[in-house]
Amino acid sequence: MPDTLLGFLLIASLAFGHGDHQNSTYTNPILPGFHPDPSCIFVPSRDNTYFCASSSFNAFPGIPIHASKDLRNWKLIGNAISRPEMLPKLADTIKDTSGIWAPTLRYREEGSNSPNNGSGHGKGTFWISTTLVFDDLASDDESRWDNFVISTDDPFNSDSWTDPVHFDFGGYDTSLFWDDDGQVYITGSHEYKVWPGIQTATINLQTGDTGSWTNPWNGTGGLAPEGPHLYKKDGYYYLMLAEGGTGEGHMVTMARSRNINGPYQPAPHNPVLTNANTTAFFQAVGHADLFQDAQGSWWAVALSTRSGPDFKNYPMGRETVMTPVTWEAGEWPIFQSVEGITNGWDLPSQPMIISDGQGPYVDSPDHLTFPPNSTLPLNLIHWRLPTPDTYIVSPPGYENALVLRSSVLNLTSTDGRSTGAKGQTFIGRRQTNSLFTYHLDINASTLRNNGDEVGISVFLTEAYHFDLGIALLPQGDNTEISGELAPFFRFRGMSGSSVPETVFPFPPHMSIDTPVTMEIKAFNWTHYSFAAGPRDATHLMQTYGVARGDQLSAGFTGTVVGPYATTNGRAGSVNGEFEVSVGNWTYLPQGQILN
Repeated sequence: MPDTLLGFLLIASLAFGHGDHQNSTYTNPILPGFHPDPSCIFVPSRDNTYFCASSSFNAFPGIPIHASKDLRNWKLIGNAISRPEMLPKLADTIKDTSGIWAPTLRYREEGSNSPNNGSGHGKGTFWISTTLVFDDLASDDESRWDNFVISTDDPFNSDSWTDPVHFDFGGYDTSLFWDDDGQVYITGSHEYKVWPGIQTATINLQTGDTGSWTNPWNGTGGLAPEGPHLYKKDGYYYLMLAEGGTGEGHMVTMARSRNINGPYQPAPHNPVLTNANTTAFFQAVGHADLFQDAQGSWWAVALSTRSGPDFKNYPMGRETVMTPVTWEAGEWPIFQSVEGITNGWDLPSQPMIISDGQGPYVDSPDHLTFPPNSTLPLNLIHWRLPTPDTYIVSPPGYENALVLRSSVLNLTSTDGRSTGAKGQTFIGRRQTNSLFTYHLDINASTLRNNGDEVGISVFLTEAYHFDLGIALLPQGDNTEISGELAPFFRFRGMSGSSVPETVFPFPPHMSIDTPVTMEIKAFNWTHYSFAAGPRDATHLMQTYGVARGDQLSAGFTGTVVGPYATTNGRAGSVNGEFEVSVGNWTYLPQGQILN
């Protein structure tokens, strides 16, 4: 299939009739990069703003919240999990598929019987229901699932989200629904081969107490019925599921009933949305949510991979896509298929700016200088909870720099699965573009001991990452000569198992005291290059390694780029043994591949 850059696409206007609306073209994904399991709402009473939440798995801060006023431009306004004490066990989860799964975002007006997508005009509350998953535990072990709800009246303030209210449910992908009488329901997915499938119960949001669980519908027979969402329209309760597993067979199915507990009648055209068994570039389409826009038109958001039908190269993982939906009174919804260039309902012709919130727009470049008295930007994340005082912005003597304190564990950790809550010094930002250049200035002069290393990484999980580091290593072949250490550029990685490493002596014009610029470039759709050179002579940059995108395509998450610092497990070393400063953090988007 041809690689097509967004900047060279010619967008045609195609008819897609719906009343008096005119067609409007936009591009998918609307939230590129590591933004799976989307849940989106429209809230007129909050200045006609759209809000979306997405899964974060082991990343912290967790559950990023994006906002938009035009459905094209999405700004990161906060992270719903921003305090380590909210989920102290997040650092203990084992396996890269553990952590936060599938948050559902809803809004409820005070004293309102308005629809569940938040269409009232008074004071209200934002709610998230989700699951902290310990995916190493057996599927019939109910302690595998920790379900909870959190809430806020100000999603633009990450600290405003409440501490979790936990509730008992031996499953995942929980979703809130308010009926017309104000009764609140929670719907979730059980492990289908162990438990009875999709379950619904009433819930007290203040205490977490639930009523008796019922089993309304288990889907059409596809693998792993999950991601349930309830809606009410024209006197029907609509139950929408994901089926087929979150891979090549992913799909969206739907059923409806006059009674919330069923029986439910499946849609005659199930699956209502899928790209399975097609040659589409956007694959794995599923896990959808529905909302209405300011004109009352319906949209669906879903996750998808830009992998093509071979499903091999998708390092950015599962991303958020959007597609228009026709939903006439009393009828089943009709979803338009997901494509990179989409013609949908009428959208504002000019960008509409989100004035609140401190984060960047999802497709913005990074130019970070870490000035004194500033804090870490909202879009920078850690893998698992960070250890305290590891990341210091502009301390005395290191103004306009970020100081990293080393960890004993490197990015592979002890086994490529977990850190045992010991922490890893790594901070990064999601890769949000098919093509990009990332570079960072690093001062490695503080490295002192054998194995000390600082560098940059394209990181998916502990078992999938590629790193270019500056490492202090013994010179020559005689590793027993005490004290004869020298700086080397070392390129190595993991892709399910160790990848052979290559080590390069510093060139003659460089020393350990030379400030270094390190660079990662996605120079085409399928490959990354890793380069380094003197900060003040970037024309001397050299490439030290190349990694393939398919070596970083696995699991539930997406790639993150950023710096790390480690003693590589050296015997007797401790966290914080050395400090390094980094600065001039730059991420430059250079194109999206859309088909």
